Amino acid sequence: MTAFDAGPFSRRAWLLSDRPASRLQARLGRAYVAWRRFSANRLALVGMLIIIALLVVAAFADVLAPYSPTIGDLKNARLLAPGAAHWFGTDDLGRDIYSRIVYGSRWTLYVVILVAIIAAPIGLLVGTIAGYAGGWTDTILMRITDIFLAFPKLVLALAFVAALGPGIENAVLAIAITSWPPYARIARAETLTVRNSDYIKAVQLMGASPFRIVLRHIMPLCISSLIIRVTLDMAGIILTAAGLGFLGLGAQPPLPEWGAMIASGRRFILDQWWVAAAPGAAILIVSLGFNLLGDGLRDALDPRSGDQ
Repeated sequence: MTAFDAGPFSRRAWLLSDRPASRLQARLGRAYVAWRRFSANRLALVGMLIIIALLVVAAFADVLAPYSPTIGDLKNARLLAPGAAHWFGTDDLGRDIYSRIVYGSRWTLYVVILVAIIAAPIGLLVGTIAGYAGGWTDTILMRITDIFLAFPKLVLALAFVAALGPGIENAVLAIAITSWPPYARIARAETLTVRNSDYIKAVQLMGASPFRIVLRHIMPLCISSLIIRVTLDMAGIILTAAGLGFLGLGAQPPLPEWGAMIASGRRFILDQWWVAAAPGAAILIVSLGFNLLGDGLRDALDPRSGDQ
């Protein structure tokens, strides 16, 4: 019987050992310490539950939504107040708002995941190359980054969408193009911190190429900071996508995108407030969840944090 199997206290001691016997034990120990830090933040747990709920709603939208998100009863169900039949009421085309919000969660996840997949690797690559290479490479890449940072994200996204044309795919591309500069700044700062360390110098003496050093040894050190920033930026991505949808440059009707739903409901904001209030509340709750989750991940993954 190993020490890991002896009981909860032995398992904890095995995970927190100062001298791990294997890479697996070291990785599990780091994960356990990170979870302890994360779970100590109750608001972070709330944020995690909100995001888990969003994932569940998006995955089971077909089951959770009682009505079609695109087809409504224009004659008999137009602008009905929230009630037993329609929990969040109906819109001006007789469509159930609750069903549209449930299906709209899929489009929200679609946007944030695609933007993260596109923008984060670009920022990581630009930042690590600039930080490791230095000189003119660093100057040119960082000045390009500064140009993107000089414009408000929504304004720059509007310019790109206006050039590319309206649509959810073009909105994702425009948001991704405007989202990578902060990731590049973080990656560059992390790279400058470790570029002259003994660890990197040892790898250089072993004959590793600059490409291998950046890809295999520097980029992994930037991942934790990048994950934190991406999570914190999710709320801004959602708001930018909702802003483009509100202006008619994002998702096009009849897609149940939350920003477009607010835009269609602004005409009835005084008398039929629920048409715009329900998708607005959904944006608020999900954005809050990502912010709380990001704060918890920052506390858990920050390598400068001590053991709690």
